[in-house]
Amino acid sequence: MAKLKTTVDKSRCISSGDCIETAPTVFAFDADDKSEVVNQEGADPETILATARGCPVRAITLIDEETGVRLYPAPKK
Repeated sequence: MAKLKTTVDKSRCISSGDCIETAPTVFAFDADDKSEVVNQEGADPETILATARGCPVRAITLIDEETGVRLYPAPKK
């Protein structure tokens, strides 16, 4: 899998903590109890993808750094 750029849309984040539970070396809560990426390479890409898919509000976006293509959530057609 490609190298990922991972971001969290804090306006969508509901602080469920699912991402932190699944990938604690990648995500953490900020001072406002919103998830943020603390280590882009803290887990393998498959784990990060599974974490993004598990976000209940789809606040995590994954982009292939080499191509710039959004991998998750899939672009709307």
